[in-house]
Amino acid sequence: MIKVGDTLPATTLQEYSEVEGNGCSIGPNPVDVAKATAGKTIALFALPGAFTPTCSAKHVPGYVEKAEELKKAGVDEIWCVSVNDAFVMGAWAREQKTGTKVRMLADGSGDFAKATGLTLDLTARGMGLRSNRYSMLVKDGKVASLNVEAPGKFEVSDATTLLGQATA
Repeated sequence: MIKVGDTLPATTLQEYSEVEGNGCSIGPNPVDVAKATAGKTIALFALPGAFTPTCSAKHVPGYVEKAEELKKAGVDEIWCVSVNDAFVMGAWAREQKTGTKVRMLADGSGDFAKATGLTLDLTARGMGLRSNRYSMLVKDGKVASLNVEAPGKFEVSDATTLLGQATA
């Protein structure tokens, strides 16, 4: 499992864009994790699935609500990563009204989740291999803090916890 001090895995996530701009075409666009985190502070949180109850009611809304405070604490971008495709993450971004506050990034094949060692096997529930629920503060591609939830819990990966770590 990835730990504090480790570099994020060299993987590619996907982001759905509804408008064209800055080299981005409409539709799914690749996000090279190493390039996108270089020289930046990222508040990254991951969760089992888009449109799921805890993720939709608590996890994403907390980061949308705390976005300005996180930016004031030195966070350049907030990323939400889930083992879903870019189209689902785009639809969820619209539903959650993340706008420019939270980048909704798809880990469609679970490559990022597998490479971090933070997978959650939900096959018995018909959801296959997913990402565990966690948050991390990433500085220049390296993990500065990591908060992994116990199974079925939502206690340490929330925006308030990560905000406290960003201001420490």
